[in-house]
Amino acid sequence: MYPWIKALHLIAMVTWFAALFYLPRLYVYHAIARDRDEPQAIAHFKVMERKLYRGIMTPSMIAVLLFGGALLVLSPGWLAQGWIHAKLLLVALLVGYHHLCLIYLRQFAEDRCRRGHLFFRWFNELPVIALLVIVFLAVLKPF
Repeated sequence: MYPWIKALHLIAMVTWFAALFYLPRLYVYHAIARDRDEPQAIAHFKVMERKLYRGIMTPSMIAVLLFGGALLVLSPGWLAQGWIHAKLLLVALLVGYHHLCLIYLRQFAEDRCRRGHLFFRWFNELPVIALLVIVFLAVLKPF
């Protein structure tokens, strides 16, 4: 049972990260279209952003959390190791990032977001850093 849950956790994680990488990239393009006053492109980005967040990103996050929780139940000894606490902290921060993406999604949907494309280019890099650290922690279990 454990290998199946781990496989599902990894698949959900890949899907969630793909969405975490792509949604802020859409925000970059949305901000550019807004600055260029391109209403047709803006309308297109609003639909893409909403569908990505609701249809892929959020279900993937839920699956990551459920399967990850199941792995912890099956391996309670991990909770005595420091690496899992660091990983769980990063996952909690990613859940916060996920919800921050929702705030920006709503702002864009209501034409209230004033952040520029450069902000979102940097914002887009945060999950990359988290992914690197999480993978190293999970594979190497350094402490």
